[in-house]
Amino acid sequence: MELRQLRYFVRVAELGSIGRAARDLGVVASALSQQISRLESELATRLLTRSPTGVTTTPAGTAFLRQAQLTLRHAESAVAAAREARLEGTVSIGFAPTTASLLARPFYAAMTERYPNVRLHLVEGLSGNLGELLNARRLDLAVLFQNDTAQGRSVVPVLDERLFLLAPRGMIDLPDGQPASMSHLSGLPLAVTSKAHGLRAWVEAAFERAGIEPWIGVEVDGLTTLMDLVQAHPIATIQPGAAVARVESGVLSMHPIDDPFLFRRNHIYCISDDELSPAALAARVVLLDAMRGLVRHGGWPGATLLDS
Repeated sequence: MELRQLRYFVRVAELGSIGRAARDLGVVASALSQQISRLESELATRLLTRSPTGVTTTPAGTAFLRQAQLTLRHAESAVAAAREARLEGTVSIGFAPTTASLLARPFYAAMTERYPNVRLHLVEGLSGNLGELLNARRLDLAVLFQNDTAQGRSVVPVLDERLFLLAPRGMIDLPDGQPASMSHLSGLPLAVTSKAHGLRAWVEAAFERAGIEPWIGVEVDGLTTLMDLVQAHPIATIQPGAAVARVESGVLSMHPIDDPFLFRRNHIYCISDDELSPAALAARVVLLDAMRGLVRHGGWPGATLLDS
């Protein structure tokens, strides 16, 4: 007898239908029915009475249901106790500045709620530097982008995020939120990261596709300083939507850029699964949930979840 069979039987008994239970459990109805039949054969008694309208428990099935529910609760308690006992230690996680501005707080909140005994070490830095730290095993996990390298590591693609033109209000003759073409960026002074940063490569590629020479007004390798300059001076920037988390409300206008290739793909990189501690494995699940939750609830501007 397997716990899976108990779960199947309990759900069928609770819903009164093999079809509804199969949909709820995400299994094929015929496979579910086969498992119930095997359980009945092992017990040498009929647990369910089938009818055109559904199923009901026999007297033996009713007695078995109560004990099966109790067994499943004990199993869940045992799993929780094991996880609580083993999920201790430190997990090091790296974020690019734009990602950290949006993701660090909800991720930290979820981790402290679900795994309070795990100590987090959060590192904010350029994505290239984070990749080096990951390769050197000084980070367990990092959120990196499609042109970053982390040799021989596990990779989970999560989402794509569009890049936006951010500029002081009134600097660009477009209503806030209206898409901007690359021609709108011609002759526009820009605050950008240096060429050591992956974002710069995407920006330059977009200008090259449009046949336009960018006007680089200033290079800044720090998101806080860069956004401070853009808010205080007549200069624009190209950033992912996550950067607006560090912008005062109403100061800047935000425009998606009309270039289908101007986006970056976010992955969760980590050292190989075999090397990850139980705490790090749990943190990866929470990190993935936090990223997906932000997108689904509209908290990550310009982001689209990948099907996988």
